[in-house]
Amino acid sequence: KKPLPRFPRKVGVVTSATGAAVQDVFNVLKRRFPVAEVVLRPCQVQGEGAAEDIAQAIYEFNNLKGADVLIVGRGGGSIEDLWAFNEEVVARAVFASEIPVISAVGHETDYTICDFVADLRAPTPSAAAECAVPDCYELKSNLIAFQQRLFSLTKNKIDLERGRLNAIEKSGVLRDPRTKVNDNRKELVYLSEKLYGLVNNQIDSNKLKISALAGKLDALSPLNVISRGYALVEKEEKPVTSVKALAVGENILIKLSDGTVKADVIEIGE
Repeated sequence: KKPLPRFPRKVGVVTSATGAAVQDVFNVLKRRFPVAEVVLRPCQVQGEGAAEDIAQAIYEFNNLKGADVLIVGRGGGSIEDLWAFNEEVVARAVFASEIPVISAVGHETDYTICDFVADLRAPTPSAAAECAVPDCYELKSNLIAFQQRLFSLTKNKIDLERGRLNAIEKSGVLRDPRTKVNDNRKELVYLSEKLYGLVNNQIDSNKLKISALAGKLDALSPLNVISRGYALVEKEEKPVTSVKALAVGENILIKLSDGTVKADVIEIGE
């Protein structure tokens, strides 16, 4: 099923030119949506050759692209009067139509094969016309409502921005820009003093840590031990920690607190 166009510019009508149905369709279309052009393709709607004439009218509209939507139907009658809309040729033409088709055959209780094949079934030709086009008065009412809503939203936005602008105009920054500069200057001085204090505290803390570490290093320094009357013996630039590492005749270096002494090993005792 193809959707119907919302705002058709041209409505095609396939029905008899002499029946009451065509006048009903024209009246409804003119009342609801007078800007739409209505094109009637009169055809035979009952009797011999009616089905072929209806199908040909549908094909003509499609070949000429002569409408945005088609209304195919007739007024009420007996089942024999409506039989042309049950014929296969009409059903195939409606099915093959690239233009959306509204079927409007007979009264509300009448059903034909054309109704089931069409894109939309209307109970009467007048109802088909109502389905084919929108109501211009309803559209106008909706447009007025949209216009009023848009005006209200725009006015509310303008009022909101005007209030914000008035608040900005009354702010101290615009009345005396120096106030903001002075406030920022005070804030900068406060932050500078705070930063200076933090840096000094960190420096003092690091000095204490360095002093403590220096004390520990001084206590563990071999030079500090030597200054108390001890000596450091080295052989080949390596400290000697046992007499077993020495042999008679080897050269050694003795480091004292105020200098060094080179010596030869004469005797080793334990």
